[in-house]
Amino acid sequence: MRRRILITAAAAASGVLALSACSGGGGGGGGDDLESRGDITIWYSNNEAEIGWGKAMVEAWNADHPDEQIKAQEIPAGASSEEVIGAAITAGNAPCLVFNTSPAAVPGFQRQGGLVNLSEFEDGDEYITARSGDLAEQYRSDDGDFYQMPWKSNPVMIFYNKDLFEKAGLDPENPKLSSYDEFLDTARTLKEKGVSEYAINPAPTSEFFQSWFDFYPLYAAQTGGTQLLEDGKATFDDENGKAVADFWRTLYEEQLAGNEQYQGDAFADGYAAMAIVGPWAISVYGDAINWGSVPVPTQDGTAPEDTWTFSDAKNVGMFTACDNKGTAWDVLKFATSEEQDGAWLEATGQMPLRQDLTGTYPDYFADNPAYQQFGDQAARTVEVPNVVGSVEIWQAFRDGYSKSVIFGETPVDQFLSDTAAEVDELAAG
Repeated sequence: MRRRILITAAAAASGVLALSACSGGGGGGGGDDLESRGDITIWYSNNEAEIGWGKAMVEAWNADHPDEQIKAQEIPAGASSEEVIGAAITAGNAPCLVFNTSPAAVPGFQRQGGLVNLSEFEDGDEYITARSGDLAEQYRSDDGDFYQMPWKSNPVMIFYNKDLFEKAGLDPENPKLSSYDEFLDTARTLKEKGVSEYAINPAPTSEFFQSWFDFYPLYAAQTGGTQLLEDGKATFDDENGKAVADFWRTLYEEQLAGNEQYQGDAFADGYAAMAIVGPWAISVYGDAINWGSVPVPTQDGTAPEDTWTFSDAKNVGMFTACDNKGTAWDVLKFATSEEQDGAWLEATGQMPLRQDLTGTYPDYFADNPAYQQFGDQAARTVEVPNVVGSVEIWQAFRDGYSKSVIFGETPVDQFLSDTAAEVDELAAG
């Protein structure tokens, strides 16, 4: 049930084109006017908790703005949300706002001419940077401007099954998982004691985004917050990238992780004793599993308060088909206000990309201590690089990683050097 960018329902392309009647944006006049006001349409995720928040947010706005009403709907079904949004941009019927915009897709949408430059609003940069602080910088495009509102993250950590750890003779309250050596020793014990088929079992499939849930969180932690690319060049062909890749290669080589897809939820089913998950997992697993959570490991072990990870963020895009961009900007600020971010946190358990999150909502974290670690972790998250060709770059990385790390067909050093060269070429356009 890991939250992904993919929307699981299938729909024909005609379903996307049929949206023109209800887009509320249209490709008509006023498209370049950042002050135009009137009714708008927004899309949000089809996740039940997010729908509940979205409906309440819309109701609150509409009650006070009779001449600027929001019409909201779930993002239409399709092979992926990115595909649906891209088709709507092409057709000129994208909504004003999409509260389910993958950062990896933003450069492509921007290249299509589909996204409004939020920095062109008079208070655009000021609002975004005041809300999100230093983390906002990862979401700037190559021209230095924001084409996405940093919205919410699901910083990933290690969930472990306390009952299986205890059954294996391991300390369930203080698991040794901080360094690679500790993690591997713990994984070997779990395997030897036969408490689960695998110690950990991230999806070994080939989709471009799967590396966000095995290699990338550990690379972020190992490097103290380095992205896969910086200044248009791959960063991972170094000792840190090798350390992370060697760690995962050892897990697969010793069959502590599986290289065949598991049909189901490996952690929920006890097929794996650990998983890499975000705060969404707290409500999903609830009391059904006696779980604990710790930061992802680093080579030598890092204190939790210094450990970085992958953000698994979703942001908000404003689309150029929108006629009433002035209203859309006001709605966007309303939906990301301190009050609405608090409502979001209460409704979904996902972390707003807001400065001093735990200090801003102390009552929530006091009442929901299971989320405290994730609230702290949200301040140290790494996003996917905001570069054109992001999906192609991640696919190239995944292909090389799979062949070398998961299946052992090429040496790790060769994977790192060959894939870095390929990534550099893709990034150069």
